[in-house]
Amino acid sequence: MSTVANIIIVDDHPAVREGLGLLLAKGRHAVCGEASCRDELMALLDPIRPTLALVDISLGDESGLDCVQDLLSRDIPVLIYSMHGNAKIVKRALNRGVQGFVTKCETSVVLLEAIQAILGGGTYFSPRVAASLETDGGLSDVPVEPPQFSEREREVLVLLAKGETNAEIAARFDVSIRTVETYYSRIQVKLELDGMKALRKYALREYRLV
Repeated sequence: MSTVANIIIVDDHPAVREGLGLLLAKGRHAVCGEASCRDELMALLDPIRPTLALVDISLGDESGLDCVQDLLSRDIPVLIYSMHGNAKIVKRALNRGVQGFVTKCETSVVLLEAIQAILGGGTYFSPRVAASLETDGGLSDVPVEPPQFSEREREVLVLLAKGETNAEIAARFDVSIRTVETYYSRIQVKLELDGMKALRKYALREYRLV
């Protein structure tokens, strides 16, 4: 027997949220809230209590992974639903504690199966995700303790990966270029990296598709 869920959708594309709402209704699930970014999600979480969160990885300039802890701390399981299904991103999501990962390239049946699996207390990785993990050597190299970045540090890494200059990043956050350089220094210490070349390489590897 299928379990019915109250689901919150976190995706920055209104058309995607609308389409998901129609799909979930066919599965007899209810959409109890929609958010396009972390701030909107946080504003919704106190008034409502979803039984599952469906979260995209790319939320404009933000990462959906930054919403995961907010949800898990409220005992709301997280299913990632994203265009990006490469193994490195999947492993980062797993390390945050998500219960499932489905790519947007797969059928609606797969998504509904994932929802049922997670509502039943299990985990679910779609066929494309499972194949990507297998090609990348499985889950043996998922880090146990990832670097703990602040929200702003993670935002700076994402922008660095997207090729923005120090001046552009400083203008975006209304801070000095020196402050941006301070963020770089803190991140390098946390990652035990030597210099900006190594930091750019890390940012491109970990955040290029976020």
